[in-house]
Amino acid sequence: MAGVYAGWGQIVTIAIMAIALGMDAFSLGVGIGMKGIRLLHVLQLSLLIAFFHVLMPLLGLFTGSYVGHLLGQVTTYAAGGLLLLLGGHMVFNSFRKEDSSRAIDHGTFWGMLLISLSVSVDSFSVGVSLGMFVNSIVLTVLAFGLCGGIMSITGLLLGRRVSRGLGDYGEALGGAILLAFGLLFIF
Repeated sequence: MAGVYAGWGQIVTIAIMAIALGMDAFSLGVGIGMKGIRLLHVLQLSLLIAFFHVLMPLLGLFTGSYVGHLLGQVTTYAAGGLLLLLGGHMVFNSFRKEDSSRAIDHGTFWGMLLISLSVSVDSFSVGVSLGMFVNSIVLTVLAFGLCGGIMSITGLLLGRRVSRGLGDYGEALGGAILLAFGLLFIF
């Protein structure tokens, strides 16, 4: 019976982390949507973000699994430390006044590729952390990709209609969630 609860706990953890990582794509999407974006570009950019939200944690999971076998029991603390650093970085970046989406043209393929990669890089670090204890790699990367894609579409479309301030709070919330999970892993 304890195995069932542990399985559900892992699913809930993965879902919450996928949403937290998707907040980055959501907040950037709101910013880009505020500048104006064609619906075709919304679809293209969201698909690229979803792809990188699958690829980056997958690479991270394999790296984390390997590191987990090398380090043994220390991996829980290492995973918690990585999540703390990543969450702190996301919260810090959410309050910086610099707008990274201005320098990149989201209408070109290379611009979309850079934007997609930039919001997915943090998924690699989380993948490393999860690779040290996760059981279902397929479920994890599909959840990350689905959330990343859906949240980027939502952010891009919502950005066409609402104020820019929502994006900053979304990224801060995602960072706070990762900070909380980092603390849970350590303590």
